[in-house]
Amino acid sequence: MTVLGGASRAALETIARALADGRLSGPYSVGGLARYVPKVDLSGLVAELSRLEGVGVPPEHIAEVLFAASAERKRKEAATDRVELVWTGPETPGSQSRDTSVVVRELFSTAARTVLISSYTVYLGKEVFEPLAARMEEIGDLRVLLFLNVPPPPGTDFDPDAVARDHFREFLKKNWPAKREPELYYDRRALAKKGEARGVIHAKCIVVDGQTALVTSANFTEAAHVRNIEAGALVRDPAFAASLEQQFSSLVATGALTRVFP
Repeated sequence: MTVLGGASRAALETIARALADGRLSGPYSVGGLARYVPKVDLSGLVAELSRLEGVGVPPEHIAEVLFAASAERKRKEAATDRVELVWTGPETPGSQSRDTSVVVRELFSTAARTVLISSYTVYLGKEVFEPLAARMEEIGDLRVLLFLNVPPPPGTDFDPDAVARDHFREFLKKNWPAKREPELYYDRRALAKKGEARGVIHAKCIVVDGQTALVTSANFTEAAHVRNIEAGALVRDPAFAASLEQQFSSLVATGALTRVFP
């Protein structure tokens, strides 16, 4: 059955309909099939149809085989459309990946309701966030939630909330390109007094409008989006995107993640 891979889904469906309707039957030949799907390499498909005929499979049953193969092809194509490889770094011959910086810019520029961003670190972020800031100016009620790790200062005698406020003030000054600011959140465990109690926000992802999600190894830095070797997946699946978004909103609701007002 692997030879069916040489025929397109449309060709398989057309030949299947001709078999099911009684318009096509054996013996099978390239010329006979070409009446239904001209200008297509049909040699592999003819060989498979002839094999099935040779073992006694009638045309209507061969049609069912082709319809099943077409449905499987459609399922695989749909899965491919839902998930794309997103890549930063040198391209390989025949690569089907999309560039991280291009995907991020596209996500930011098309957001309509909400953008959730999580990153371990941000560096030289003004260029990265510029299309999102522009979109926030364009859509006044666009909600942007930014979850960032806050590194602890030296020593143990500090106020975690004060450290977080100072960190985000510095973040906005160095990395945010507009007056309108995102909602800022952090994990208080990052500033726990004891090292064994500490935990960090290490997830790197974007969720847009609860419909599309990018999960990636890339932090929000110029290097990660342009020069490093980074890999990610762009998932156009509302169920997955909503689930990822819910993970963060649940942590906010329970107080595990804290909003900061710089």
